[in-house]
Amino acid sequence: MTHRALPAAAPATQGVDAFGVHAFLDAVEADPDIEPHGLMVLRHGKVVASGWWAPYTAERPHLLYSLSKSFTSTAAGLAEAEGLIDFDAPVLSYFPEFEADITDPRSRAMLVRHVASMASGHDHETVDEAFGADPAEPVRGFLLQPPQRDPGTLFTYNQPCTYTLGAIVQRVTGQTMADYLRPRLFDPLGIGEALWSRDRAGRDIGFAGLHTTTDAIARLGLLYLNDGVWEGERLLPEGWVARATRPHIDTAGAMGGDDRPDWDQGYGYQFWRGRHGFRGDGAYGQYCLVLPEHDAVIAATTATVQMQRYLELVWEHLLPAFGPSPLTGREAADAALRERLNGLALPPAPGAPAPADGWSGAAFTPDGGLCAEQPKLTAAELTADADGGWSLTLTEDGHRFEARLTGPGWTVTEGAQPTAVSGGWTDPDTLTVDISFLETPHRLRVTCSLSDRTFRAHWLTRPLVPWPLRALRALRAPRGSR
Repeated sequence: MTHRALPAAAPATQGVDAFGVHAFLDAVEADPDIEPHGLMVLRHGKVVASGWWAPYTAERPHLLYSLSKSFTSTAAGLAEAEGLIDFDAPVLSYFPEFEADITDPRSRAMLVRHVASMASGHDHETVDEAFGADPAEPVRGFLLQPPQRDPGTLFTYNQPCTYTLGAIVQRVTGQTMADYLRPRLFDPLGIGEALWSRDRAGRDIGFAGLHTTTDAIARLGLLYLNDGVWEGERLLPEGWVARATRPHIDTAGAMGGDDRPDWDQGYGYQFWRGRHGFRGDGAYGQYCLVLPEHDAVIAATTATVQMQRYLELVWEHLLPAFGPSPLTGREAADAALRERLNGLALPPAPGAPAPADGWSGAAFTPDGGLCAEQPKLTAAELTADADGGWSLTLTEDGHRFEARLTGPGWTVTEGAQPTAVSGGWTDPDTLTVDISFLETPHRLRVTCSLSDRTFRAHWLTRPLVPWPLRALRALRAPRGSR
C-alpha cells in the first residue's frame, strides 16, 4: 500500500525559526553521549524539519523499545470504545482460568486501569519474576507476584503491567496488536511497516518490541495532538486523549535522582507527562513529544543513555524556535536548514586502509577466553574480499555473523539483517570495526589484535535484553521467533 507523505512547509511559514533548529542540531551533534538517528519536527500539522543521519534512513524501521507502550495504550483505548475492555474491571476477570491460582487479595483487586497507569501496587520491577514464574503465560506469572501496596496507590515502572494490558487486548480481540491496529490505526494514519516482536505465547510484546519509522512516530503524535482526529475523521474515541495523557499517578521521586525531572511529572495510560506537554518514550532516546501549547510534535530515534539530556536540548533550543506567527524574509535560512538536513551523517569509526599483508585469513580468539558478557562470541576471522574489501566473521553460539568493510565511510549491507560497518586499522597491529544494527539503536565495537591473535567486543549501546546478534533486527516472515 502506498501512503501519502505528511504535508511539509518551510519553517518560517509556520512560525519556526530555522536558527533554533540549527542550534539544536549543533548541540546534539556536539554531545559525545548522543548518537542521533532520525528527527521530525511538525508545527501546525506540517513537517517543518526532518532528517536522518546516514547510514540511518527515513524508510527504515527502528526499534522503539518502550515507546511501543503508547501504541499498546492506543489499542486498549480502541478496544474499550468497541465494548471489549472495561478499565474498571479486574484484570483477573479477563483470565478466569487463573482464578484458583491467584489468591493474593491485592492481585485479585488489580484493575485494568491500574496496569494501564503502572500502578499495580508492586514496589519494584517484576519482569524477571513474572516471566520466570511462568514463561509460557507471563500474565499468570505476574499475578502470582503479590503487590506490596494496594493497587492504585504507588507508581512503579513495571513491564508486566503493559504486557498484561496488551495481553487483554489480544485476548478480547482474538488478534495480535499489530493486526488489530492495522485497519484501525496504522492504515488510516498512513503508517506502513510496523513489526512487533512476539513472545512464546504468540503475543505481540506490549511493553517493547515494536519496529517502525520515525514518520510513524510523528503520525501517532499528530493524532494525539489533534485529539484523536485525522484528516477530519475521528480515529480515537472522544475524550480518550485527555484520559490517556493526564497524570493518573504521581511519579515524583519514583525513578530516583534529581537529573530526571521530566520523569517526575506524572504518568497517564502509557504516556508520560513532562515539563512541556506529554510524550511516549523508549530506551536509548526514542521519542514522541506532543506539545499542545506550541501546536507541535517532535519525533526522534536516537542512541543515547542520556535521555534527560536530550530533552533538555529540545527545551533549550527547539521550544524558543516556535514563534506565535509566520516569519518573513527567512527564505535563505530555511533553504540552508533544508540543505543541512538533507546531508546529515554520523561520522564513521576512524581507521586507515589495511597494512600490506598478514591480515587476510587471520583468526582470533576472545581476549581472556570466552566473552563473559553478551555478545558471547567464541571466534573471529578476517578475510580479504575479491573487490578489495574485508569480511569480519564473528561466531556466536555456533552461528556465524558476517560484517563487511569496503573502505572509508559506512558499508551498508541490506537483507534480513541490515547493518552498517565502519572502521579500519588504527595501527599495523590493530583493527577496530564498528557494527551498527540499523533497525535498532545498537552499535557493537570489535577490536582485533594481530600480534596475539585475540579480539575484544563491547557494546557502545548495549541491548536491554541479551539477544544474539542475529536477533537484532525487525522480525518479518517468519515472525515470532526470538
